[in-house]
Amino acid sequence: MRIFGYFLSVASFGIGLALTTAYALDGTRSPSDIAPAVGGVAPQGRVLKSLEEALRAFGDGSPNLRASFAARQLGDIEAARKLLEGAARDGDVLAAWELGRMYANGDGVTQNHQLAFEYFGGIADSHADELPGTVQARFVANAFVRVGGYYLAGIPNSNIKPDVVRAYQVFDYAAKYFGDRDAQYHVGRMYLDGQGVRKDTKQGIRWLSLAADKRQYQAQAVFGALLFQGEYVPRDAARGLMWLMLARDAATPEETWITDQYTSAWEQATQDERARALDLLKRWIEQSRSGRREHF
Repeated sequence: MRIFGYFLSVASFGIGLALTTAYALDGTRSPSDIAPAVGGVAPQGRVLKSLEEALRAFGDGSPNLRASFAARQLGDIEAARKLLEGAARDGDVLAAWELGRMYANGDGVTQNHQLAFEYFGGIADSHADELPGTVQARFVANAFVRVGGYYLAGIPNSNIKPDVVRAYQVFDYAAKYFGDRDAQYHVGRMYLDGQGVRKDTKQGIRWLSLAADKRQYQAQAVFGALLFQGEYVPRDAARGLMWLMLARDAATPEETWITDQYTSAWEQATQDERARALDLLKRWIEQSRSGRREHF
């Protein structure tokens, strides 16, 4: 079943752009004035970021993957790349994902977003019906998220222009079929901002809440700020501050909008709201450690 082929129909010649953290946010705000507008950058997600981590997750991996990792450790990037290419041609999802990551980040190779997109798009096209819940499915879902991000931002000097409707379709599939938290964040934001889909704040909040509960920190930041302000939802300052604390701790240094939202909320909060937020945070951490979860 080649579900993703529908989304890639205008890019059949295999160009593309894998979203990287080098992409700058566009600096504009969403209608709720909470976070940078969707379109500048998509979260990478907490999927495994390197071949070493991926091999740990998959166990021993294929012979080509093990050999590629060994070559990489010895500094022979070219040999590692060729071994990965061989594995990818044989249908190895992890090898294809690692090649996409390398080209996206310019890690050991010349940065080439078109090749990166081709690898990520190929994974999504060939494995759209991967059984959810498996380790491999995490990589497939991440490939969808990355490709969706390209449709948000567009690809300079290519025929892939910003297409928010297509981006929504890609994110929506990954959010619903794989339950991917980064995709759920994007779907929530797009409903909230009316981007690529008719604005529906109820649906937006629902998706943001789901993603936040799965530790998607951008969703935690947006959902927390909305709760603190009482925008689109009944105001719950303590719970909103709790989500903002979690988001602040997970955010990268470049994501100053998250730190700014937290700082603003903390300064506005009363002593009682701060105390209750810290209590909620303690409960969240305890339940996360024990494996027991209640909806926050």
